[in-house]
Amino acid sequence: MALEHALLVALREQPASGLELAKRFGRSIGFFWSATHQQIYRVLGRMENDGWVRVETVAQRGRPDKKVYEVTTLGATALADWLAEPTPDTPLRSDLAVKLRGASFGDREAVLDVVRARLADHHTRLDHYRQLMKRDYPDGPPDREPLAGLELDQYLVLRGGILMEETWIAWLTEYLEAHP
Repeated sequence: MALEHALLVALREQPASGLELAKRFGRSIGFFWSATHQQIYRVLGRMENDGWVRVETVAQRGRPDKKVYEVTTLGATALADWLAEPTPDTPLRSDLAVKLRGASFGDREAVLDVVRARLADHHTRLDHYRQLMKRDYPDGPPDREPLAGLELDQYLVLRGGILMEETWIAWLTEYLEAHP
């Protein structure tokens, strides 16, 4: 996936300025696709040149004008084409897994410290995902009016994030418990 596609998804959900996109990345898409502010602005410029987004300049009182990006028909077509392409299987590459496997050949306590730090990160991310779930779906997904379309997709990605974090936590906890 290219950053362009992640930005197209975010802009299809809601037009935004580059700064707003960067903030949204930090709260949602950024958990599975990261980008710096510089990368986002550079790619937005390229997408504008390619005709995938259009920019509306919005005057602001006491602040510089804001550029709000919106997906064009050409951009929507590019996104739809990419969505329809097969997704190659991405092999797992995990420095952490290699460290766990090789811990017997070095300083195991140092490796365990790395595991503890990663475990804490996964707990933090899981807590964040659960807060989002509680905020957006306080009673779980509605039974009377089932989710559909974009809302269903957002819910299922959030649910997938929760499941992945629970898996990481279970695995790292098991490793730590095996090496008291």
